Amino acid sequence: MLPRDLTAASFSRYPPEARRIATNQVALLRELPIGFVPLLLRELIAYDWKFPAERTELDQQFTYLEAQTAEARGRLMADFAKLRISRELEQSDWVNAPLRFSEDLSTELWATRQIDAFRVAATDYIHKVHAAAGHEPLPASRIGLVAIGQGAAQTKYRLFRKLRPHGVYFSNVRPANGVRLMLDFVAARAKAHPVRYGHWYVDGGSAEPLPASGLTCVSYNGLAAVRTTLEDKMRVAYSSGMGPEAFRSMLARLSPADLGDATADAVMSRFQVSLLTEGSGTQIFSTTFVQWTGREALRRAGPLTLLLRFAPRQRFRPMNELLAEGRGTPELDPQGSLIDADMGAYYTWLNQQRLEGAQQAAFLAWYEGHNEAVAVAPSLKPNSESSAPVDVGDLLTRLS
Repeated sequence: MLPRDLTAASFSRYPPEARRIATNQVALLRELPIGFVPLLLRELIAYDWKFPAERTELDQQFTYLEAQTAEARGRLMADFAKLRISRELEQSDWVNAPLRFSEDLSTELWATRQIDAFRVAATDYIHKVHAAAGHEPLPASRIGLVAIGQGAAQTKYRLFRKLRPHGVYFSNVRPANGVRLMLDFVAARAKAHPVRYGHWYVDGGSAEPLPASGLTCVSYNGLAAVRTTLEDKMRVAYSSGMGPEAFRSMLARLSPADLGDATADAVMSRFQVSLLTEGSGTQIFSTTFVQWTGREALRRAGPLTLLLRFAPRQRFRPMNELLAEGRGTPELDPQGSLIDADMGAYYTWLNQQRLEGAQQAAFLAWYEGHNEAVAVAPSLKPNSESSAPVDVGDLLTRLS
């Protein structure tokens, strides 16, 4: 089937909101080339489970495409229309399986040396959509907080070496009540700036008690039952000799119902399952889980406030060995986890810097229970140090 053959009935298997939009946009979708429409549908088919920021971005694409004249839209889509796509791919069920189509398309574009032309076309298209949409001012500056090294002893490892050039390194932090001060800080921001999915707390162990503050909370231990079910499925797949592509496809097809995720919020339920099925090692290593969750939260939800608290992961070994052993009490590696989390803090700052409002954003990374921290904020001098005694509350105040 080609785009010109689309009808409202083509989207009968879509979730309600996605079906409503697709049905309303059938006339527009018919005009777009086969090298583009399935990629748009890949985002649309998951519309019902997207965060508000993602929905806005997709809405902006439809608004932009609708606003073009037929001639302008033809010019915009010209490079996509030039792509040589096999008849087999055109005849696949790209309406109901747009993700599979996009994966197969990528393979085909690489094989036919068209991938560079596709990337240029896609980048140009996204830039034009963003330029036309503009940006509304944020209700508050973004702030990221990271606590690393839970349970680790004093170390000679030079922490925060990647972050120090961008902010102030504090060497005399009083650690008392540091985690609670961070939690109270993010809860206060959530109350002062109520935005759905706008304030996050991610814990690599069990989440600390929180007031009813509008925080979105995700924890590694909170998903223990879901992870166990997934590990069972992964173990069976490994033992069956399933190849890597089939294994990846199996994970991609899993839904919350398949893994027993009973979260009432459908958006969060899908998000949590995606963390475990799309991330590499998130099922086994808590540090990887926290870093990946922070990355995906920033990329997809664009929160104003993000608190990541790393916890000790189990000692590293090949995943097939870890899965083969089954359940049991894992051997923890606090010192190795500290090094993982130190790099995770830096990557989290980088991901925050990619978002709108980066020039006004602030960031704090603290060695939990110890006296080292780095704070990055517009008001703080980069690549500087302070040995003055401060507590975590003092550092949080400097971020605002």
